[in-house]
Amino acid sequence: MATHVITGAGSGIGAAVARRLYERGDEIVLHARDAGRAKELAAAFPGARTLVGDLAEPDKLSWAVSHQTLPDRVDSLLHIAGVVDLGTVGDLTPKTWRNQLNVNLVAPAELTRLFLPQLRVAQGHVLFVNSGSGLNAHAGWSAYAASKHGLKALADSLRHEEHANGVRVTSVYPGRTASPMQAKVHRQEGKEYDPARWIDPESVATTILMALDLPRDAEVNDLTVRPGR
Repeated sequence: MATHVITGAGSGIGAAVARRLYERGDEIVLHARDAGRAKELAAAFPGARTLVGDLAEPDKLSWAVSHQTLPDRVDSLLHIAGVVDLGTVGDLTPKTWRNQLNVNLVAPAELTRLFLPQLRVAQGHVLFVNSGSGLNAHAGWSAYAASKHGLKALADSLRHEEHANGVRVTSVYPGRTASPMQAKVHRQEGKEYDPARWIDPESVATTILMALDLPRDAEVNDLTVRPGR
């Protein structure tokens, strides 16, 4: 039975991935930003373990993790959590920049650092759910796109560094996906949100599980998923 540490399991892609892994009998460790959220996730996935730590404060993650019981073996670390706040370069404040960089980039780097010993033992898999914005930046998306471009660089460097240890690294770049985050984006854009226009989170979950389940003789490095409608 494989063990997976998952961020962002409360909704959208993360919830779909967590549910699929849980239903097939794998052990899941669900990250939560606080104890209240951890209780909600534990109720949604009976028997699952939780890990509490605020991604917006990556400097405190090491302390938080050290005070909790962690699995001895981690087969995959799935970075799915993320935040987005749109705005032009002329309007974005340092606080908005820092929040997106911390949650989307610095926290994944720190969690990866903390779990690398277990991942090396298992010859496990680190998977980053990136974004189309990690490949192309558009007006109004500078801070979010910068965090996601940085996440691609993190994944690419990690892949080279850990190849000899047998750790696989994958970046998945979904296009717009029907989720609470997408609803927020539409509100910020002043547009009507129709989830039927966008990728179902289950479709992205399918691509993630494909990458995780690929035999050891191959590795998916980068996988782009676009809306089919």
